[in-house]
Amino acid sequence: MEITPKCVKIVAADEQGAYYARQSVKMMATINDTVACCTVLDWPRFQHRGFMLDESRHYQGKEFVYKQLEMMALLKLNCFHFHLVDNPGWRLQIDAYPRLTQFTAWRPVEYFWDWEVNETGGDFVDEGTPGAYGGYYTKQDIAEILAFAAERHIEVIPEIEMPGHNYETRAAYPELACSLKDGGTDKWELCPGKEGTYEFLENVLDEVIELFPSELIHIGGDECPKDRWVECEHCQAMIKSLGLESEEELQGYLVARIEKYLNSKGRRMIGWDEILDGGVTPTATVMSWRGINGGIYAAERGNDVVMTPMPLCYLNFYQTESREGEGLQIGGHIPFELVYGWDPYKGFSEQAKSHLIGVQCNMWTEYLKDMPTVE
Repeated sequence: MEITPKCVKIVAADEQGAYYARQSVKMMATINDTVACCTVLDWPRFQHRGFMLDESRHYQGKEFVYKQLEMMALLKLNCFHFHLVDNPGWRLQIDAYPRLTQFTAWRPVEYFWDWEVNETGGDFVDEGTPGAYGGYYTKQDIAEILAFAAERHIEVIPEIEMPGHNYETRAAYPELACSLKDGGTDKWELCPGKEGTYEFLENVLDEVIELFPSELIHIGGDECPKDRWVECEHCQAMIKSLGLESEEELQGYLVARIEKYLNSKGRRMIGWDEILDGGVTPTATVMSWRGINGGIYAAERGNDVVMTPMPLCYLNFYQTESREGEGLQIGGHIPFELVYGWDPYKGFSEQAKSHLIGVQCNMWTEYLKDMPTVE
């Protein structure tokens, strides 16, 4: 990029590069719209420069997403990780399973923690119920968001959580939960011992794949409690029939089966670093959130890695020691200097560095119910 008194000359390998050069000119402009003369030679350090927004715990809506995509473009972030489903609400229209949005996109209280601990026990309500809080993205909404993102050279990667973080899914379709002798239910996971679970996941993924053009589809895979799988007759029968040795391997079977299904559709799987626990093929991309070691291990074994370690890359932590004016956050303190000074390559061997494809910051919204606080 050459800026002279007469003109701004941009030379780039493709339109995406030229677009980012224009963002640089925007950043360089002063308050009276002058730009200093200079020459800039620039290219991205990482191919994946991501931002994740949690829409399940608190629904923000399409206009808010547009604003964040605009800011991403200015900062040359190119991957929008759309966390659309989780325990407190399902936010994506799925035609095959209408109750996901007719029922579990809505709850009787707005604030996540009031819903989590209130006397209703985390109930959902039907769409149209007076006072209901929630919302979801229609397929038309998603198409418009995708078009908006594409104009800004941003890829939208949807996340459909499995097998944990599925309290809302089972509330809509209780047959997907484990069958327990005491009549109770597991905490929030799907039952990996029932073929109906795989039918459900594949049907949902079919619609997700039809809607989203991204090569990567995020399957979650994190924080799945398995203690009730020990008591579930379906899980134990599946473990026995497959010759598995543990509930951990049962989750590994589900992840591997879903990965194979996505691959058969021409897509690739990305998931939180727990997907390594059960063993995945080198075609899967690993998002390392439980520190840096999972990412280093994944890269050494040949998996592509996106580094997003907590708390360094988690924007929902306190940013000042005093915490004044920040409102209630999840806790912890991540000073700007610590984040800015972090080297994502630290700890990686020269061979493993080739598999570190990017970094990402995450915005979880357990405590962040209003849009200004999220921003």
